[in-house]
Amino acid sequence: MSYKIILDIRTDTIFYSIMAQEDDLRALGKVMDFMRGISVIFLLINCYWFCYEAFQQWHFTLGIINKILINFQRTTGLFSSILWTKLFCVVFLALSCLGTKGVKEEKITWPKIWAVLFAGFVFFFLNWWLLALPIGKIGAASLYIFTLSVGYICLLMGGVWMSRLLKNNLMDDVFNTENESFMQETRLMENEYSVNLPTRFYYKKRWNKGWINVVNPFRASMVLGTPGSGKSYAIVNNYIKQQIRKGFAMYIYDYKFPDLSEIAYNHLLRHLDAYKVKPQFYVINFDDPRKSHRCNPINPAFMTDISDAYESAYTIMLNLNRSWIQKQGDFFVESPIILLAAIIWFLKIYENGKYCTFPHAIEFLNRPYAQIFPILTSYDELANYLSPFMDAWEGGAQDQLQGQIASAKIPLSRMISPALYWVMTGDDFSLDINNPNEPKVLVVGNNPDRQNIYSAALGLYNSRIVKLINKKKQLKSSVIIDELPTIYFRGLDNLIATARSNKVAVCLGFQDFSQLTRDYGDKESKVIQNTVGNVFSGQVVGETAKTLSERFGKVLQQRQSMTINRNDKSTSISTQMDSLIPASKISNLTQGMFVGAVSDNFDERIDQKIFHAEIVVDSTKISAEMKVYQPIPIIADFINEDGSDNLKETIEANYRKVKQEIFLLVDSEIERIKNDSSLQHLVKE
Repeated sequence: MSYKIILDIRTDTIFYSIMAQEDDLRALGKVMDFMRGISVIFLLINCYWFCYEAFQQWHFTLGIINKILINFQRTTGLFSSILWTKLFCVVFLALSCLGTKGVKEEKITWPKIWAVLFAGFVFFFLNWWLLALPIGKIGAASLYIFTLSVGYICLLMGGVWMSRLLKNNLMDDVFNTENESFMQETRLMENEYSVNLPTRFYYKKRWNKGWINVVNPFRASMVLGTPGSGKSYAIVNNYIKQQIRKGFAMYIYDYKFPDLSEIAYNHLLRHLDAYKVKPQFYVINFDDPRKSHRCNPINPAFMTDISDAYESAYTIMLNLNRSWIQKQGDFFVESPIILLAAIIWFLKIYENGKYCTFPHAIEFLNRPYAQIFPILTSYDELANYLSPFMDAWEGGAQDQLQGQIASAKIPLSRMISPALYWVMTGDDFSLDINNPNEPKVLVVGNNPDRQNIYSAALGLYNSRIVKLINKKKQLKSSVIIDELPTIYFRGLDNLIATARSNKVAVCLGFQDFSQLTRDYGDKESKVIQNTVGNVFSGQVVGETAKTLSERFGKVLQQRQSMTINRNDKSTSISTQMDSLIPASKISNLTQGMFVGAVSDNFDERIDQKIFHAEIVVDSTKISAEMKVYQPIPIIADFINEDGSDNLKETIEANYRKVKQEIFLLVDSEIERIKNDSSLQHLVKE
């Protein structure tokens, strides 16, 4: 019973509320009609007073009206000017239109309204001179009343149209830009490690200045974007410049040598004072030995265990055979890797690593397997490592054995190059780039036309550097890899995960996640994606855009709908959680526009880590800088005493020397085995 009473009370309340609203609307309508009536009265008074002689001839005058108007003029001076009655007329007309609740019309626009109001103003206010025309009182008055009426009608139309205008036109923001714009970081937060990028972002219908503050670059950064999105120009270049200014040791993989290398070289020259110990600039370049230092990536001094040799072999073979990345653990993948690892370790322990270089390893592998296996198995620490090969050899499985060896020989044979041999057999410097006593800026240059050849050798440098720099009490350092998928960087996931505490900042540039998955495998790709703390993305499409959109999260967005009928309009507003930056927006970013997120520190909190902004690049300043850039200098001139160039002769001589050294090594080792009674059985005549 009580529920029924309560329901009846609520129903009555709602009913009376609706009725009260309708009464208010009716009262408002009467007030507006009254004001419009006053406006019309002032219009008629203006015509009657200033066209009185014409009204006399039309016999439309009344004595009582004349007396009333004369008294008004005597007390108020209302008719002293033709303008006063017109102004009062327009004021009351405007008030009547202001409270009018018109049915909204989609086709009514401000340009139409302004055009009608302008016409109304001209006809209504600028027609006084018509009364002075020499066409008779009736003619002048008729023309005046006509133009005044036209002007009044135009003003009335403009006023009514304003009331019918869609003040919240849903078509003004068809791409939902306002909902998807948000406040971003406007503070410059700089520290001794930070990378700071100036930005412009759209918020609340205007462009604002802001900053992307990478206050902790040691949590790794990845820069995504399709070709031409501006990732190198706007971000990677800034990383190089700013980190050199702050005294970072640096390793740069320059896919399109010398684009990044020249930037690094010239900024290092300008900012040598940022380093406590003056750093050296080193280049690895297989295309032009004149502009390349020499470095042995498998220097025996930095190999402490056979696992180091295995890592090197792994990197080489997977760079030469990208399809093997997806087949790690398979027999025909592991076999050639183990064989190459055994060869590298053998060269490490043979005469204290005298011939422990990558070219020597290639040449040794290309010897007949009847020489390779006896030599390797004659060393106890390699015998167990090679037991599967020896079992196949002794068991007569020659075809299988040849297949295993060929799996290693064939890809490595592509790397037989005098220039490559020259660069990789020298020791101009060591790869511990962040050594506080010997800091280095090292750039390694690839060539898109010879990517398949050079990537294996360069990947070897990468893997060794990862091992050497990820240590305690070293100089702050940076690893910048542009176009990451063009090279297999073994141990990259581990470097990202552990390097933060060792002050190693990693910056990776690539096009999208699918490219990374293709070249690094699904598991390693996922680890890289999920452990990187700072994300920059230009235009990307497909699953990459969806993944990033999910990473940026959702935000409360306003939704509005409108219903218009013959008598009224209704607007409904609702809110719902939706993507802060939708995948479709990421897929259509303009060049120079980036979305992403940054990480912060305990003592440097960033409230809004997500950004969607244009990175501001001073193109004029950069062009001016590049005009005065010095080219990378000649490192080795290869000039004889007589002034002739002996580049070709020198690297060819080195090439032959490597071959000869391995030839002599094999001969001496075979002779040693034959002379050792405990090993003689290994050599099969």
